[in-house]
Parts: sequence; C-alpha cells; structure tokens
Amino acid sequence: MTELNELLDLLKILIREPSVVGAEHSFFRVLQRELEERGAKVTWYEGLLVAQGNAPFSTMFSAHIDRHGLICTGPDEFQYAAFVAGNRSDLLGNSVSEQLINKIVDRFDTTPVMAYEPWSGAYRGSGKIASSYVCERRNNLIFTLEGMSHLVAGTPVAFADKLRIGADSISGQLDNVLTAAYLVHLFSLGFQGTAFFTAQEEAGKSWRYLLEWFRRFGNTTNRLVVVDTSPYPDRKEADRQQLVLRHKDANASFDAQLTDTLAALCQAAGVSYSFKDEYIEQKNALLAPGQSAQSLGSTEMGRIIAASAGAVTGTTLQIPTTGYHTMEETASLTSCEGFLILLKRLAGLAS
Repeated sequence: MTELNELLDLLKILIREPSVVGAEHSFFRVLQRELEERGAKVTWYEGLLVAQGNAPFSTMFSAHIDRHGLICTGPDEFQYAAFVAGNRSDLLGNSVSEQLINKIVDRFDTTPVMAYEPWSGAYRGSGKIASSYVCERRNNLIFTLEGMSHLVAGTPVAFADKLRIGADSISGQLDNVLTAAYLVHLFSLGFQGTAFFTAQEEAGKSWRYLLEWFRRFGNTTNRLVVVDTSPYPDRKEADRQQLVLRHKDANASFDAQLTDTLAALCQAAGVSYSFKDEYIEQKNALLAPGQSAQSLGSTEMGRIIAASAGAVTGTTLQIPTTGYHTMEETASLTSCEGFLILLKRLAGLAS
C-alpha cells in the first residue's frame, strides 16, 4: 500500500494540471519534468511524448493524456472540445464518447472550470458552468459559462478538479490521467522500456501520432500495451473484476498471445479480470428486439492495429470505473493495486 500511496501522491499533482483534448502541450511540459526527474529520456513529437529507458523495445506501454473539457469558439460561446478537435465528421459513432454525449449533457451544470494558455499552461481565469445543451445543427454540446466572457476563441477551458481518496476508492476526472500516472511511476521503479503519452485520443486522433513514431523508429514487429480506464454502469458491475482485458474492439482483433500473457499474469498474481468485449456481447445478446446494441468501443489499440496492417500489434489493460467522462469517475483501490502488480510484472519489475 505504501507504493500505491506514492503513486496517488503523483496523481494528486497531475490531476490538477489541465490537459483539454487538443490543448495538451502544457501537460506534456509537466510530464517531461516528472519523467526526467525519474531518469527517463524524454522526446517530444507532434501529439506525442516518448519516455525511454536503456532498453526501449523491451516493453512498450501507451497512455493518452487528454481529458475532456471545453474550447472557446466565439464570444461567450463554448463547445465540447473533443468534438471540435476531432472534426465531428471524422467520428464513426462507435466510441463511448459519442454514445454518452446525450446522457452526460446535464452532468456538468455548476461544475467549476478554469481557462489556461495551451502552450505554457498560464492561468487565464476561473468560473463555472451555468448550463449546457446539445445543439443538433452543430452536433455538439454547447455550454454557457459564468465568469468567462473575457476569453477569446481558441482558449481551452478545463474542468477544475482534484483527486478524492475514500476508504476503498478514488474519484475525480480519472480518464486518463490515472494510468498515465502509473507509467510515470514505473520509471521511479527502474523501468527501462518505453512509455508513450498521446494527445487527442478523445478526438480519435492519438493513434495517428503513435503510428507515425513506429513508422520512423519501430522494428519489423512492434508489440504494445495500451493502458486506460474502462466504463461500467455501476459499482456492482465494475467490482466484478479488478482489471479489464480485451480480445478485440470495434476496429480490430488484438494480439492473442499477448492477451493470453496478461491473463496468465493476472491468474498467477491472484488478480481478478474479465474481457470487455465478452461482457458487451453478453449484454447485447439479452437485448429485446428493437433495442440498440452497444458498440464494442473504439480504442487506440484497435485503431493502430487496423491502420498499420499488422506492423503494430498489442492489447489493452484497463481499470474498471464508474462515472466515466465525468468529474466523479471512480476506481476501486483494489483495482488500482492490481493494476500496479500487473504493470510491474509486465515490465519485469516484480520483486
């Protein structure tokens, strides 16, 4: 538990730093500092920060670092940043973000927000959300803010947040600063592989930046583990497993051998797990005629497998959460502990 507390202390710092999708540069600067303090070699590319040890191809992890927020699009007008950054027409309707958009429209009322300069992270003011609604003509969430009329178009506005630690869980805007914090922490433990930190995952663009890196520097075969959170409707469903694996998503089948390795490591460590694609397929099989089936989801891993024609393979390792894409996203401490155990074993750092 002591080691988990060290990680949570890091998470407390990172979660307070804004990283709105499409405006992540200032968060990359924070990550660079934390990583270099832990001995990592850090390199920036467009939409991508790469941290490496002395054996960069030994184990490779990826986490996206963008979080949901708003972008000023005109005088006193603010839109959901993921849909602006992603150019709504690029999205295919198979992501959790799109399926949740109408469900979460009312969840942000009175939420405190802060504006910042996207490159430096300099503070540009604070306020709160007064109201929000879905504009069908623009296919986006439109927000009215209090105290932000001075902002100019292009200014990102983050949901102001801090980590809340309970007796058996943590909560906050966890997606995806939570698993990014784990990858930073690995370097404290002597990790010598590679950790990728990608921008604009919530806009469906992060895989492009990652694939570009592999085309520049990768081997003939490249195996990657993408870490993230995974949404469940309630605590009962989320607590059925400590960790979430996948055989596939809506885009591609994952690396079966690597997925089996993760499952075997879970079994050896006594960490419970399930497969998200099997869970969704079981739920869909129970639907009444006429009910809409749930998508398998669109992940960074599936997108890069499909686009690379097999040059990049891999699988995902996820922490089950509730309250996805809100300020109240919650993960159990037992899942957090299990996640650390698996990462260390994958990285060859287990004692």
